[in-house]
Amino acid sequence: MPAQATNQLRVAVVGANGYGGLQTLRLLHGHPALQVTFLAGDRSAGKPWSRIAPFLAAASDLLVERPDPDRIASRADLVVMSLPNGMAARFTPALLDRGLRVLDLSADYRFTDLDAWRAIYGPIVHNDRNDGALCREAVYGLPECCADAIATARLVGCPGCYPTASLLALMPLLQKGLIETDGIIIDAKSGTSGGGREAKVNLLLAEADEAVMPYGVTGHRHTGEIELQASRMAGQTIQLQFTPHLLPMVRGLLATVYGRLRDPGLTAEDLTTVYEAAYRSAPCVTVLPSGTYPSTKWVRQTNKAMLSVAVDSRTGQVIVLSAIDNLIKGQAGQAVQCMNLMAGLPQDMGLPLLPFYP
Repeated sequence: MPAQATNQLRVAVVGANGYGGLQTLRLLHGHPALQVTFLAGDRSAGKPWSRIAPFLAAASDLLVERPDPDRIASRADLVVMSLPNGMAARFTPALLDRGLRVLDLSADYRFTDLDAWRAIYGPIVHNDRNDGALCREAVYGLPECCADAIATARLVGCPGCYPTASLLALMPLLQKGLIETDGIIIDAKSGTSGGGREAKVNLLLAEADEAVMPYGVTGHRHTGEIELQASRMAGQTIQLQFTPHLLPMVRGLLATVYGRLRDPGLTAEDLTTVYEAAYRSAPCVTVLPSGTYPSTKWVRQTNKAMLSVAVDSRTGQVIVLSAIDNLIKGQAGQAVQCMNLMAGLPQDMGLPLLPFYP
């Protein structure tokens, strides 16, 4: 590992050998202002990183340790929590008490109301939390809408891949009041890596290959998160329909979002201009010309979101296509983008913006 520059911020990654942790390490390797100085895990504790991931030498001289808050505080300034839902909340209060700034990749701090989190995740993780004040304090980590708040936050709840793609597609329409707030539909499709690294039957090659499979057709856990943030953008309560699908590919996500225009005379060109203005200062979002629709390959291995807007004049519907890499812009890259803001750096510093193509 190169010698640490005096102006570099030190980063701890907790849960380093999951997909989110692995991607975070890869992105931080060679970052000019952020350096990984501590790795933490449970089952991997006590093992050298070079044995756990010999294919990723980003932290080859580090030993994975248990997530002890005092040890982390002695060697880090920022902490990325890449843990299953319910786990980050066990460590975050102690880390904050020691003056660290925390970015959580799970859903533990995406809801300002702890009871709302309990209603969705409580039956799954059975975690008796009492950190409602931290939930209210946490900043939602979508830089394109919350950059100023992220910059000064000490706790950021980074959104996952489905909410990221969906909210970027909806934000200009909701903030400008261009669509009706009822009848919004999100049809989203993701690669299998979105299910994490743990073994699951539906992610087996024999199950997922040569198939497209819907899941969580009603009541998917991300629906409440998307509705909460969409309601904030619109300034009123929104209910919408969200249906995810699993595609037989490793990475990539495409969300197709439908809404009814309040002014059916608006054209795709009109709305493309609106989107270009909305994301003019967003280095990780590209708005495609009208009639050009994104492919997941166009954003593969990047922190880019590519958006395209179409209008069906026959039905008065607007259709927004949103493509991201679910592991980068939808997870680890988003965290690095937030860390850049927290460190007073350009949002896109150290982040890949050109795809591996084809």
